[in-house]
Amino acid sequence: MDESYRNLLIKQQYRLYNDHAAVKLCHWMKESMIRQRTCYKHDFYGIDSHRCLQMTPAINECSHMCQFCWRVQEKDFKVKDWAEPKEMLDNLIAQQRLLISGFNGDSRVSKQMFKEANEPNQVAISLAGEPITYPYLSDFLKECHRRKMTTFLVTNGTYPERLMELDELPMQLYVTVAAPNEEIYKKVCRPKISDGWQRIMETLECLPSLDTRTVVRHTLVKDLNFGWVDDYARLDSIARPDLIEPKGYVFVGGSRMRLSMDNMPSFDEIRQFSQELGSKVGMEIIKEKADSRVVLLGTPGMETNVRKIHGWD
Repeated sequence: MDESYRNLLIKQQYRLYNDHAAVKLCHWMKESMIRQRTCYKHDFYGIDSHRCLQMTPAINECSHMCQFCWRVQEKDFKVKDWAEPKEMLDNLIAQQRLLISGFNGDSRVSKQMFKEANEPNQVAISLAGEPITYPYLSDFLKECHRRKMTTFLVTNGTYPERLMELDELPMQLYVTVAAPNEEIYKKVCRPKISDGWQRIMETLECLPSLDTRTVVRHTLVKDLNFGWVDDYARLDSIARPDLIEPKGYVFVGGSRMRLSMDNMPSFDEIRQFSQELGSKVGMEIIKEKADSRVVLLGTPGMETNVRKIHGWD
């Protein structure tokens, strides 16, 4: 890793292990501990925001340079020495404990919540980079599950062969579909590979065969990829996911150099889009979180709490 890049990441409150793995405190983790305000994953899926480990095993590269991404771009590099799953998980948990150590003694944070936060039970495998490129991902997922840590994996869909090779799947698999067609895909996601759209189509086609809960996420940017409900519905009908998350772009991180606050759809606009999309794919709005500008489409009455589904609550 370039030294200036490393220093920038540390300044941005990332904590690194073996150059390619990283952890960073989520805004909602802090909010949950100080103000008891929780992430939409709590409302939708029963995740304890203060016990979530937001990490990536592969901060080093991504096949996209999405306009809406908060990641530092144009700093990709190849990894020669990948960390083993157990040591990586242990180290990132230790790094997170250091990051939250300042909450100990804060009068706004209960002793019980601080104690629980030191023992994360949810792993959000996203953060930055493309996590599915980590070569020991199956073993990492097994290690998380052995510790009864729930796992949410977010992928951009351009690595269908890696996805199909996994012999352990995350408890919830997200595929980000951030464009309704190939023309807009090239403009919004700015792929570094020539066949990115075809690869995403392969991923969507294989989703119904995977034995885990699948979610298609539409990250929607006003004046770029927002609209085209019929096209998004066609893609969702191929993937046949268990759930769909239309989510509004948020003006944060590196995206602020490329976009503006005017590119943020309002929650009402996201909700209207979701109602129209749901009517076309046979789903309904089952949950929503206005302050995160996100809506969950699914089947009314379905259990969404991931720990209950797996009998861990």
